[in-house]
Amino acid sequence: MEISAKILIGLVAVLHIYILWIEMFAWTTVGRKVFGKSLPKEMFESTKAMAANQGLYNGFLAAGLIWSLLIKNSEWSFNVACFFLGCVIVAATYGAISVDKSIFVKQGIPAVLAMLVLWASTMLG
Repeated sequence: MEISAKILIGLVAVLHIYILWIEMFAWTTVGRKVFGKSLPKEMFESTKAMAANQGLYNGFLAAGLIWSLLIKNSEWSFNVACFFLGCVIVAATYGAISVDKSIFVKQGIPAVLAMLVLWASTMLG
């Protein structure tokens, strides 16, 4: 169960690295395809700096999740993972309310699953 939790945490981190890449480096190309429903196509160029800033925040989420996987002390690892997964869940919830419900499906549900498996592995472990 602990390995499953770590795999899920790793997948959430990889997802946020992918979002970082889109928002910081491919906003006007791939970003236009991925986020084209929520923004008019003509806005991508003018929102490039804003998207890069959002991408940086996604990078911080990924860094925190990766850090949680590298911590040797199991209690600290658990706490750091819970904090950063919680941040992802809050951000996904806010995004779902303010922008598009699919944000919670794409970002929130994987984080919720990782959190549940992490908690289960700790309780059963």
